Amino acid sequence: MSFANPSPGAIRALLEKTRRIAVVGLSPNPDRPSHGVAQALQGFGYKIIPVRPAVDEILGEKAYPDLRHLPGPVDLVDVFRAPEFVQAIVDDCIALKLSALWLQEGVVNEAAANRARQAGIFAVMDRCIYKEYRRLIPGPALT
Repeated sequence: MSFANPSPGAIRALLEKTRRIAVVGLSPNPDRPSHGVAQALQGFGYKIIPVRPAVDEILGEKAYPDLRHLPGPVDLVDVFRAPEFVQAIVDDCIALKLSALWLQEGVVNEAAANRARQAGIFAVMDRCIYKEYRRLIPGPALT
């Protein structure tokens, strides 16, 4: 089984139409990569929704224990969790009919990414959303 990421053009189109991003595994610790990336996403103009149990708020946004508790739809699910947790996240994405899944650098689960894609979910794996944004969308942040 192999997984190929979407083309740069398709990823750029996703990033340009996205407005609300659920960040699964967002750490409240400013030294963690998830915190820095989510903060940068806010700076780019995205609304981030932290998904992390046992935390009330991160980066000024109310946190939710899992995707099933989100208060409304999101355009993209950005995952900062270990690969063994991705299958359950994909289960939730499919059940909630979410349209896009982004597995951050180091988060590699080909079976889960392929399953998401087979369910009609736009899937990116083992890429940093911050780096891809900076590479594909030059200039000022989204408004």
